[in-house]
Amino acid sequence: MQTAAERVRVLVHGASGRMGQALLRLAGERDDLSVVAAVSRTQPAQRVVEGVAHFAAAELGGAPEFDVAIDFSLPEGFDGILGLCERRGAALVSGTTGLEANQREALQAAAARIPVLWAANFSLGVAVLNELVERAAAALPGWDCDIVESHHVHKKDAPSGTALALGASAQRGGAQPRYASLRAGDIVGEHLVQFAAPGERIELVHRATNRDVFARGALHVAARLAGRAPGAYRVRDLLG
Repeated sequence: MQTAAERVRVLVHGASGRMGQALLRLAGERDDLSVVAAVSRTQPAQRVVEGVAHFAAAELGGAPEFDVAIDFSLPEGFDGILGLCERRGAALVSGTTGLEANQREALQAAAARIPVLWAANFSLGVAVLNELVERAAAALPGWDCDIVESHHVHKKDAPSGTALALGASAQRGGAQPRYASLRAGDIVGEHLVQFAAPGERIELVHRATNRDVFARGALHVAARLAGRAPGAYRVRDLLG
């Protein structure tokens, strides 16, 4: 077991959201991480909760030193955490969606100075699926490629960000993907990538049955991104 001095210091940005709460809860399962700060949009009801200092977004600059920030917030909060990571020389792991083009450009520019990772999906299984899809597409030129994604009825965007990322992997392998989206019940997330030719087809499937897999994946990559050389990383770069 690592001592407190050896653990990677983590700041959770967007701590009051569903993902932020899961990160705070699941970080306690790891002995290689220590959450040193939790930042939310609004003033926290308590300044210290289970040993973790809580801050409002307006107080971000007063957060203690950290090695990596994990950001699941809103686009309006993204600039602040990216700027703080650059000033502190800390790594940034972000799953914030809806970023504007200028924010994506700023993230890419920051990669010249700090290690950064943005992903639409932090499931380690999906990271492997992306790799398999790219390899299958390259090995099966001319085959039809279809991506079917299923989510709960409250999900608004379609195709999902994960489906589009899988499509990008297929395109890198030379395929031209088509998309279909289903919204039903309380499905956490299912993604099917099908390659078909006359007389045969291959199906690659990932099913998430619990949202904790995304928080666990974010903690996994955060532990491995801290201390790396500057650059833009992917989840699959940090699987080992």
